[in-house]
Amino acid sequence: RFISLPQAGSDGESIGNCPFSQRLFMILWLKGVVFNVTTVDLKRKPADLQNLAPGTHPPFITFNGEVKTDVNKIEEFLEDVLAPPRYLKLGTKHPESNTAGNDIFAKFSAYIKNSKPDGNEALEKGLLKALQKLDEYLNSPLPDEIDADSMEDIKVSDRKFLDGNEMTLADCNLLPKLHIVKVVAKKYRNFEICKSMTGIWRYLQNAYTRDEFTNTCPGDKEIEIAYGDVAKRLVK
Repeated sequence: RFISLPQAGSDGESIGNCPFSQRLFMILWLKGVVFNVTTVDLKRKPADLQNLAPGTHPPFITFNGEVKTDVNKIEEFLEDVLAPPRYLKLGTKHPESNTAGNDIFAKFSAYIKNSKPDGNEALEKGLLKALQKLDEYLNSPLPDEIDADSMEDIKVSDRKFLDGNEMTLADCNLLPKLHIVKVVAKKYRNFEICKSMTGIWRYLQNAYTRDEFTNTCPGDKEIEIAYGDVAKRLVK
């Protein structure tokens, strides 16, 4: 039995902004595990929750009385325990898919937390560079998309996700963060991911058609509220 608890949104009930919780929910959903979501209002944290994992914030998971709090370790644990033949393996076939876009969230955080106008341009360029690198990866055909016997040379990939046409652990990690970048940068910096980044837009649009993503994602308003105190105004 798994218990995984996300933090509640601004109303104390709906799912709040937490890409780490969403990552775990996507993994469970993709594996076909039936689970219930009970959100936790961190302002009124229940006593039994404090006893369960004192000093930690959601998400964490309990299994057979053991509490796990590190998201990467939880992911490894779920992939190990929820294994074939009953459950899908969600690991990637191409190791590069696991690191694609892995610096975007750090670049975004530095950009959005900066309050000095003279530092804005350089930080924005850093975020753009990280996004361009991801876009190039998504548009570059993977080895199994290239047919050695075909006369046609595939120049641009049309795959739906990082590692192919199915979601993997890499997508569960990256997509929630990439969506936050899109929503928050637009709201607080009027920054939009360039339409010329066709790989990223194809990737996001494919994610938005999948219940595993949309039904575990907080509303845009929740994400904006969560970053209300984090996003710094540019002031001279």
